[in-house]
Amino acid sequence: MQNLPIRVEPPDPIAMWRKPVAAALDFMFAFLIAGYAVGYAGGKMAKTGFSFNGAPALAVFVLAALYFVVFTRYFGGTVWQRALGVR
Repeated sequence: MQNLPIRVEPPDPIAMWRKPVAAALDFMFAFLIAGYAVGYAGGKMAKTGFSFNGAPALAVFVLAALYFVVFTRYFGGTVWQRALGVR
């Protein structure tokens, strides 16, 4: 049997600007949604937005981190990674 060379096409490279833009939009999205969720649940919403100290601030960081873990693991990428075609 003859060994034939196998041609493997490299994956299409994504545009260099997509990854940092997706990361920036994901961080804003995650902290905005987590902030509103914690503010609404804790009754800390005001007309100007929300401001947290202590445990509520920690909850916002935990929820934002969970956003990245859950979406990457179970949905194949975060909202903006998928929207911009990074993943």
